[in-house]
Amino acid sequence: MDLKELRNEIDRLDTQIQQLFERRMDIVKAVAAYKKEHDLPVLHAGRENEVLDKIAAASRPEYRDGSRALFTAVMDISKCSQSQLIQKSNPYLEQSSPFVPAAAHTVACQGVLGAYSHIAARRLFQDECLHFYPHFEDVFQAVVSGDADFGVLPVENSNAGSVMDVYELLKRYNIYIARRVKIKVEHCLAALPGTNFSEIQEVYSHEQAVRQCSSFLKEHQLQTRIYSNTAASAELVAHSRPDEHLGVICSELAAQRNGLRILKRGIANIDENYTRFIVISKTPRHSQDDDLISISFSLPHTVGSLYRMLTKFYVYNINMEKIESMPIGNKNFDVMFYLDFTGNLTEQNVTALLNDLSASLPQFKYLGSYKEI
Repeated sequence: MDLKELRNEIDRLDTQIQQLFERRMDIVKAVAAYKKEHDLPVLHAGRENEVLDKIAAASRPEYRDGSRALFTAVMDISKCSQSQLIQKSNPYLEQSSPFVPAAAHTVACQGVLGAYSHIAARRLFQDECLHFYPHFEDVFQAVVSGDADFGVLPVENSNAGSVMDVYELLKRYNIYIARRVKIKVEHCLAALPGTNFSEIQEVYSHEQAVRQCSSFLKEHQLQTRIYSNTAASAELVAHSRPDEHLGVICSELAAQRNGLRILKRGIANIDENYTRFIVISKTPRHSQDDDLISISFSLPHTVGSLYRMLTKFYVYNINMEKIESMPIGNKNFDVMFYLDFTGNLTEQNVTALLNDLSASLPQFKYLGSYKEI
């Protein structure tokens, strides 16, 4: 047989496989109806392993692993179909209340006046609601204790990556994401009035800001000192002696609030520099215009566990926006996954996915439904 004939034979076989697949899925619908009527779970691990073992045993040795992978995918698709047909209510939607920024009396922000978290918070809340805390965990504790209605924290920078300390706190605290705010980070170099650029001897700022402006600092051979955050650095420079000739990398707002003179603007390595901030809440929130959902989970140490989890998103026709892994910190080097995907809690495929994942994944945690502004 030549190549064309071989391809034609494959096409004929593919048609048969497709017809058999559809017949199988029709039977799956009947199985789902029976399980729904008798209140049975979708997953029957014993039955699944029995079928896969039988298929592997009947396969030719060179195709055994492939056969197992093929039928694992078919069974995963079948379970997703059953989950959609045996539709349960969405507990995360039922437990949620509306997100109303105007109703906030106290909002916790990490940092000080003029910090980028302050700029992000002002996109949603009035200045008089904002209270500043020195550490990320202070913000979480304020929200959990009820001292603050909401908290504002950085979670990701487009150049420096994720703020891993915040992800660690998301794992430890029982809170929810209510909104996400994206702001453009526009660093400037500032100093005390009367200080000239040529006189600057040391530059203070947060370590991420220093990294983001590394080319400018290297070009001008400026020594750096790492400090807690950009706005606190601006406050430190504002209280320094004129003869120390200190500079600071910070936002224009921080420079203005501390009475500093802006010496250079646009000093970041990359002009397109954005930071995402999350607004956290003690209770789950939901709005009709939400289009993002965050979850976390771990995975068993089995072949294909990540692949099988990702298959669910494809079958449910849901777009995954981001996946991140972090060490759990145990002797087995286990990791926790953080995943953002698009959708709204009112959508049936989202409800089916969340119910499916919560029932099948270890340490599953729903982190919130929100919109980015």
